[in-house]
Amino acid sequence: MTKSCAINANKHPDEALVAATKRGDAQAFEELVLRHRQRVLALAQRITKNREDAEDVAQESFHKAFLHLDAFQEKSRFSTWLTRIAMNQAFMLLRRRRGVVEVLPESPDEGLKPCAEAFVDHSPNPEESYLRRERTELLTDAINRLGSTIRTTILLRDIEERSAEETAQILGASVSAVKARVFQGRRRLRRTVNPGLLHGVYEYARRSNAQPTC
Repeated sequence: MTKSCAINANKHPDEALVAATKRGDAQAFEELVLRHRQRVLALAQRITKNREDAEDVAQESFHKAFLHLDAFQEKSRFSTWLTRIAMNQAFMLLRRRRGVVEVLPESPDEGLKPCAEAFVDHSPNPEESYLRRERTELLTDAINRLGSTIRTTILLRDIEERSAEETAQILGASVSAVKARVFQGRRRLRRTVNPGLLHGVYEYARRSNAQPTC
């Protein structure tokens, strides 16, 4: 059995797959792509609000991750590092399209210069699907009206359900700063969005994020 065949995404942590990729095992990186593609696509679509753009962002993000993997020092999780790359790629695309300048700061694990799946509907009920999409669009619009720093923090904490510590790593901020931004963001959202809508969409996002990604 070859080294590539021995790698199994369901049995090996990201660290093992990263190490195998650095040793030249291309199959190991393919497993990383399979494991993380859906979440990267979800994040990219929430930011770009366009499926085709999100696909482009996801493809370019994995391409950059592969090219710069040797520079990944593993001071953070691979998923955290990959999220930073994907967010920067998405913001760079927006900058090219709309002149929006929004790039995350570098981190020790960046390895490269710094450069909102919209909620997947698993329900067979078309009416429920429509209502969910409508609620999601309303919340997305409200989030997009927040300042860029608070917006990205809310996306990571409340939609992606990242921990405060991981969000701080991704954004290059302190945990206390993340908590302050989340407090401000939630307070502003409550002023513009029905609390019931906030709860419903957050719960739906959590169920969507819990779906298998392979």
